Amino acid sequence: MLRSLTRQFKFANNLRFYSAIPDGSATTRLQGKVALITGGASGLGKATAFEFIKNEAHVIIADIDPQVGREAVVDLGPSAQFVKCDVTIESQVAEAVQVAVETHGKLDIMFNNAGIAGKMFPPSITELDLDEFDRVMKINVRGMVAGIKHAARVMVPVGSGSILCTSSISGLMGGLGPHPYSIAKFTIPGIVKSVASELCRTGVRINCISPAPIPTPMVIRQITEIYGGIPKEKVAEIINGVGELKGAKCEEIDVAKAALYLASDEAKYVTGHNLVVDGGFTSYKSLSFPSPSSS
Repeated sequence: MLRSLTRQFKFANNLRFYSAIPDGSATTRLQGKVALITGGASGLGKATAFEFIKNEAHVIIADIDPQVGREAVVDLGPSAQFVKCDVTIESQVAEAVQVAVETHGKLDIMFNNAGIAGKMFPPSITELDLDEFDRVMKINVRGMVAGIKHAARVMVPVGSGSILCTSSISGLMGGLGPHPYSIAKFTIPGIVKSVASELCRTGVRINCISPAPIPTPMVIRQITEIYGGIPKEKVAEIINGVGELKGAKCEEIDVAKAALYLASDEAKYVTGHNLVVDGGFTSYKSLSFPSPSSS
């Protein structure tokens, strides 16, 4: 009894942490829907899982790390379950989809979120390690295509479903990340467009989300590698400082709410779209001309 109450208290606290909606105002935008999130044990995946569950979805967390995955399920509460999944192994992706179908009888939402940044160095194309390039592409691109493929296999026959993919503003502008990561992220919107051309005829939607940098554990590790052991708080300050929109910063909840919209029936006529969540970062590049008043 005490363990159950402790778990419920922890779950409620986590919901308050991840959501900007006041206590007691949880919505039902995903009521009865079943979602599978790859890379869902931490970062953007876990934040999205909280948002989905708060909106009454059942969520399967698919992640390569069993310990972190099981801990995430404890945090997420009884509407979540964990399945070990390495997205580079197609059979494990297929099995994760099958778990959703066998447990709940369907799969409504597939969020292909698993990805890595890869090594930051060397930064030059002339020194690119093609083995590292293949590793990043295998996880960030091939793994995503595997998720789309096997989700489509169960969604197409029923004529409905929402497939989501995590991209990045590194896939919109050059120079925002290491070459393998940027090339992979440039590829994702193209995959979405290509697949949407087929799936739209079946009633299945597919979209992607391109967020600005967010101080998730993966990004903090990446930036720490560049600057060499500076405190995490300083790293978060650096990441949040790249934003353009006055008075705001990109947070995990922003991506989670974007995913909630695209997964819900509110986006019933949205497919093949890349939803950019960047506070205007990629909207313009100013010229460093002197002010006319100073000339």
